[in-house]
Amino acid sequence: MVTGSTLASAVRAELAGLADPEKAPKMRSYMRSTLPFRGVPKPERHALARRVFAAHPLPARADWLAAVGELWHGAAYREERYLALELCRHRSYTPWQGPDLAGWYGELIRSGAWWDLVDEIATRLVGPLLRAYPDELTPLIRDWQTNEDLWLRRAALICQVGAKARTDHALLASCVEANRTDPEFFIRKAIGWALRDYAKTAPDWVRAFVAEHPELSTLSRREALRNLN
Repeated sequence: MVTGSTLASAVRAELAGLADPEKAPKMRSYMRSTLPFRGVPKPERHALARRVFAAHPLPARADWLAAVGELWHGAAYREERYLALELCRHRSYTPWQGPDLAGWYGELIRSGAWWDLVDEIATRLVGPLLRAYPDELTPLIRDWQTNEDLWLRRAALICQVGAKARTDHALLASCVEANRTDPEFFIRKAIGWALRDYAKTAPDWVRAFVAEHPELSTLSRREALRNLN
């Protein structure tokens, strides 16, 4: 029987087989990662995920969560965390997504603590949960918007990226207003990204919102209005 440990071991073995010692230090330097890299680029990771996940179907939700946790918390290389997130959002396990996972994803955001990991969790895992379970998730996102952890604040800001007409603009406004004077680059950039994305759906709303909030940073304003000027 396939277990979480079996799948995690298979992923690690495949990553070792694809390792590129020349690419690894360059990838680590670009990402400013505390974890080393194996040197496996994104297309090869995707192919690995398709191959290994198909060969090791997990029989129960507990096994799925165990595999994700082992790859994430036991990672010796950054690619293991990337594969943990691919496993999180794999279509085979979509039925196991639920509002009870939101807090768990918050812990992954805290421990990931860098944009490459946080942004995927926020937009591709937390965002869909928010749209599917707004009553359960909205209070959590409102808590995150003022959390002392900047990555949870960033996640609150960007979790609706891609939501289009399903965007809760009142929640978006609340998240931006709670962070509008934050000096942190990753927060200012997130504000601009979130507003720019929503501008594709509601350009007049974004124009008015930016005009009504002159205290927004130059970076946030520029990013928000980039495609509207």
